[in-house]
Amino acid sequence: MAKIAVVYHSGYGHTARQAEAVKNGAASVSGAHAALYSVTEIDEAKWTELEKADAIIFGAPTYMGSLSAPFKDFMDKSSKVWFSQGWKDKIAAGFTNSASQSGDKLNSLVQLMVFSQQHSMIWIGTGLLPGNNSSQGSVNDLNRLGSSSGAMAQSNADQGADAMLESDLKTAFHLGARVAEKTLQFAKGRA
Repeated sequence: MAKIAVVYHSGYGHTARQAEAVKNGAASVSGAHAALYSVTEIDEAKWTELEKADAIIFGAPTYMGSLSAPFKDFMDKSSKVWFSQGWKDKIAAGFTNSASQSGDKLNSLVQLMVFSQQHSMIWIGTGLLPGNNSSQGSVNDLNRLGSSSGAMAQSNADQGADAMLESDLKTAFHLGARVAEKTLQFAKGRA
């Protein structure tokens, strides 16, 4: 059984909804178990659970072109794990959300990718071609924001999480399932 941890911060509920979609995608793969971990609730026992995970998918909203402060605090607190290389060779991936179409979300995904590399993890991208990039495209396309590095979502600043586009949640679901599949594949190859 592959254990997939989805570690996230959500300021207004949008990224929590995206995290739930990632978790559901990972859990949809036979042989995988997925669990959510809010960075605001991680205690010593949960740090231990993260060390036992086979994959960790990181997610946070993009605020002012970067990851949210609570998620950055989690990153800083991971230094004990980093020092012991406790996450070395675990599968990693990431997702983010902002109100703007761009919002400099790529910077947040790059920040998550570099964080994973500091921990000697193995980064997995979306494995998707961009959607919504031709005259036949639409906002309903999978990967409508065109990210290869991780799942991106855009949520209107004046609407709650219930108004998120289904295509962004399906992209998050896809990322979770892809990470679970690759985690199982990687574990099988190491056996």
